[in-house]
Amino acid sequence: MALSPRPEESSHASERRKPFLPIIFVAISLFCYATLGCGKLLSRFTEPTPPLFVPNPLDLPPGNDQFIWSQVVDTIDDYFRVAREQPVQNSNGIVLDGRLETSYQIGASSLEPWRKDSTSGFERLQSTFQSIRRRAMVTLRPSATGYVLEVVVQKELEDTDRSQLSNEASSSQRHDGTIVRRSGGKQNGPRTWGWIPLGRDSTLEQRLLHEIHRRVTEPDS
Repeated sequence: MALSPRPEESSHASERRKPFLPIIFVAISLFCYATLGCGKLLSRFTEPTPPLFVPNPLDLPPGNDQFIWSQVVDTIDDYFRVAREQPVQNSNGIVLDGRLETSYQIGASSLEPWRKDSTSGFERLQSTFQSIRRRAMVTLRPSATGYVLEVVVQKELEDTDRSQLSNEASSSQRHDGTIVRRSGGKQNGPRTWGWIPLGRDSTLEQRLLHEIHRRVTEPDS
């Protein structure tokens, strides 16, 4: 005949099981939170790129050539440093394409929200963890109906011989009595071999085209 547990033993067993309930609840909550958070992060990489809503090259309406060109330069200057420019001309029988080229600029990270050269999402996240640089080239051509604007933003990745925190090929302290002379005082950090082309930054091109089109077509508020 099985003996039934005494009331004292059953009460002690229930008290021992009670502390595990909050731990299980916290574990389930953390698992659900991590799953949803990772899902939102992975959606930035798995979701297809939205369709381009502004054609590149873009048709602009006719207008004063100095006004059109000043809007182009003023927009690009908010993102990059202008290296060289040739203004457009479409008056007095002179037709001349406008060309603008910027200097290379290291991409803005997530800790620099005031800079606009890295668009939100993947581009800014990549510029945070990688050495990315960009430059823009703009062409404004007169046409029969107005102007044709083309914006090209090139993106490149830094190519180094090793990572930033790697100890490979760096000098180390010796303890065998050998005299080690250091000259210069600079740390032997990674060496840049060059830059790897990553293609064009279409998201930034879209932003520039949309802003220039809005400046030219919409009245000032």
